[in-house]
Amino acid sequence: MQSYKVIGVMSGTSLDGLDIVLCKFVFNNKWEFEILKSETIEYNTLWKKNLSKAQALSGIDLLLLHKEYGRFIGESINQFMDNTNETVDFVSSHGHTVFHQPAKKLTLQIGDGAEIAAVTGITSISDFRSMDVALDGQGAPLVPIGDELLFPEYDYCINIGGFANISFNENDKRLAYDVCPANIVLNLLANKLGQTYDKGGILGRSGKVNNELLEKLNKLDYYNKKHPKSLGKEWLNEIFIPILEKYNISLSNKIRTVYEHIALQISQAINTTKKSKTLITGGGAYNNFLIELIKQKTKSEIIIPDKNIVEFKEALIFAFLGVLRYNNQINCLASVTDAKRDSSGGIIHLS
Repeated sequence: MQSYKVIGVMSGTSLDGLDIVLCKFVFNNKWEFEILKSETIEYNTLWKKNLSKAQALSGIDLLLLHKEYGRFIGESINQFMDNTNETVDFVSSHGHTVFHQPAKKLTLQIGDGAEIAAVTGITSISDFRSMDVALDGQGAPLVPIGDELLFPEYDYCINIGGFANISFNENDKRLAYDVCPANIVLNLLANKLGQTYDKGGILGRSGKVNNELLEKLNKLDYYNKKHPKSLGKEWLNEIFIPILEKYNISLSNKIRTVYEHIALQISQAINTTKKSKTLITGGGAYNNFLIELIKQKTKSEIIIPDKNIVEFKEALIFAFLGVLRYNNQINCLASVTDAKRDSSGGIIHLS
């Protein structure tokens, strides 16, 4: 029987904050997990600014931010572990994505693992995507192997964060892809109305669908591509946002139309003729209006799990990817990313 206690760290594209979890994983014929402690450390204004503008930095300044952010992660872990009498085997950190352009064999998640190991004194694993991209893969999504091994009772696993993504088994293969942009766009529009985000979907309820805009969004080339496929901020800024900006309609109507778009894309991804169960996690699981729209458009049973799973599933799974990497086991599936082969990604920094 294998047993590990691991700290998982995740920062998403929506810049909500740094998710940290302390997890226990036990393998006894199958993997089981327990979240022992969890916390989101909200980014202050300066960190939000630094991370959101990182792609425009010079090479030297980006490298300095990479180191500084690694120290920040390490210090945040030390704070998280204060008054916790647990022995941790290692830290497994996703970091924060600055560039993701797999067609150019480029992906960058900042948050130097060496700095994390130095600050915490704990072995740290980071940079999970680069190996898959080097193998001509998309480098994303990486969560599906965790969905398959930790949540086997669900037919579909969907996370609604900055982007919505889905994973499922088909013909004995795990498949997954980014479905559409989600909170990253809703937050951007809510910001223009003076709100950090659209709590519960209140702003969305107040608007009306603009059918012309909705049709434009639904006809984007990305949705006709076969998976594996993934989205990044570059696509959002070059393709999606300019379409929204072209329409001279109220912000509330734009928000409502984006909601309709998200719900349609997600429901089409999970629509099935057979009885199925769909697990929804991420910040979008708390958006009552969005969940109502999805339920209206699919026959699948929608399951919203407990708070820890909703908020920290991605951090939990990155902790688990670290367990697989630590054991030199496959943690990235070619069936998901379209790489040349399965691989075990992640750089291990011994403390």
